[in-house]
Amino acid sequence: MSFTESALDMRDELVHLRHSLHTTPELGLHLPRTQEKVLAALDGLPLEIKTGTALSSVTAVLRGGRPGPAVLLRGDMDALPVTEKNDLPYVSQLPGQMHACGHDLHTAMLAGAAHLLSARRDELAGDVIFMFQPGEEGHEGAKYMINEGVLEAAGARPVAAYGMHVVSAMLPNGLFASRPGPIMAAADTFLVTVKGRGGHGSTPHRALDPIQAGCEMVTALQSMVTRTFDVFDPVVVTVGSFHGGSADNVIPDEARFEATVRTFSQDNRTLIKRRLVEVVQGIAAAHGLEVEASFGMGYPVTVNDQSEAEFAGRTADELFGPGRYFVSPQPIMGSEDFSYVLEEVPGAFVFLGACPPDRDPATAPYNHSPEAVFDDAVLPDGAALYASLAYSRLSS
Repeated sequence: MSFTESALDMRDELVHLRHSLHTTPELGLHLPRTQEKVLAALDGLPLEIKTGTALSSVTAVLRGGRPGPAVLLRGDMDALPVTEKNDLPYVSQLPGQMHACGHDLHTAMLAGAAHLLSARRDELAGDVIFMFQPGEEGHEGAKYMINEGVLEAAGARPVAAYGMHVVSAMLPNGLFASRPGPIMAAADTFLVTVKGRGGHGSTPHRALDPIQAGCEMVTALQSMVTRTFDVFDPVVVTVGSFHGGSADNVIPDEARFEATVRTFSQDNRTLIKRRLVEVVQGIAAAHGLEVEASFGMGYPVTVNDQSEAEFAGRTADELFGPGRYFVSPQPIMGSEDFSYVLEEVPGAFVFLGACPPDRDPATAPYNHSPEAVFDDAVLPDGAALYASLAYSRLSS
């Protein structure tokens, strides 16, 4: 049987695991119930299993029947601090916690791939590392697992690594997409505190107003981006938080704002860090205020190796036929901590459309929404592609 046929035979098990994970989502690095369910799903397979120390990770190694290198497959497991607003039989049972980004599907698909590849263990020309990772949503779980040796789990480092991500909108159901080069942005933070001198709102000339200067900084940052950076190497700066003052007639001593910064190249990542600080310092000086500015480095750019991205596309075409995979014309501004793996190992990150067929992918609630819904029907295809990527890469 092909991987697709075998995966379809596992559909009920994959759906059951996915629903079980969805009803009891867990946040961050410590996912004890999720880890327990993954270990149960892998029970009985010929795997060398190791759990994490600093996080509730699961690393499983399948030794192939023939000698060869190793390939890594990764699925993230953590949920988001979101209260679900869907009417589903498997809705989250925990207020304030939801698998709103589809990581429950990733976990189920990767467990499915472990079953598919274990059934063909004797044919494998090498080893497969299954990386079940907590803490993708801002907690650098991939970095923790790298530090704890996931890349050395099979002995030698893998020659290739593959990750997958479902989307509840944007892509039609069942369509795979990827691209060579940058596919997701670096995500950094910029924190600013503008320090002035408080006073009465009726006499602003007797005070040093940090709110007015802070507002000027916010608009100046947008102008700076458009006049400093090439639109074909995009940079996005979005101020998502601004706080200052306590009453309409009181000028406060300080105002604070916070921005997310997205870039696709190391040159721009370095330059934006310097230019952001220069802009806010210049405006503060012009108004006679002080400013504290800090730049926090987050996830790096997720960069697909060109040959591995092309290989992923060919594998999808061979597995599902033409029309199920397309090369994305541009990257997206989201970020991923699989970027840490791809900094160490050549590989590819692939998107899979999981928008329910009764919804329009152009308007359906997107990942991270409390109303995001992911179609179970894509689970067998995701598991089959995971397995085929590892099997075909080792065969090559």
